[in-house]
Amino acid sequence: MKHSFGFALVATISLISGSAAAEDVVVVDQSILKQDVLAAQDAWCEALVDISTTYAESGHEAAKALAADIIDEAYAYQMGTVLFKPTLAQKPDTFRMTREGALSYFVGGDSSFPDDSGFALEAWKECEPQNAGIFIDGKSAITMGKVHFADQDGEVTTVDKTWGFVRDDAGALRINLHHSSLEYQPD
Repeated sequence: MKHSFGFALVATISLISGSAAAEDVVVVDQSILKQDVLAAQDAWCEALVDISTTYAESGHEAAKALAADIIDEAYAYQMGTVLFKPTLAQKPDTFRMTREGALSYFVGGDSSFPDDSGFALEAWKECEPQNAGIFIDGKSAITMGKVHFADQDGEVTTVDKTWGFVRDDAGALRINLHHSSLEYQPD
């Protein structure tokens, strides 16, 4: 009975208000699509390689400036807390809930995070995400899988990575969860 009441109420309101022309109806749909997620992952990988290349060609300050711009564009720190657990972070700085913590992980040089050497400053030449699964629920998405990083010598490092994505008010896809760890290696 609840369902039929809801339908009857909608039908009654439509009759009372009259039918609006299709061009008068405003529809806002910020649903995340699979291709949005894949594009965001590819952009993250491209950005990591760009930071690494910038460091090699122009030095630390240029790489830091680029990393700061990328973090501002890709992550959701301006929307609130981002759940960020970098691959090689350790106590007491395992989790980075601030933009400064993320920036330090990528490029180092922040005395508040003395163990950071700058993951993005490695000589990365390629980065490729490989999803095991993607869960999309309207305006948010979560992915889990591997990311493969190749350095200038062709040596590959693989990490387990979980990303969460949300849309900001302007409709841009932003990372609000970033969890990364090295693959388990049994003794």
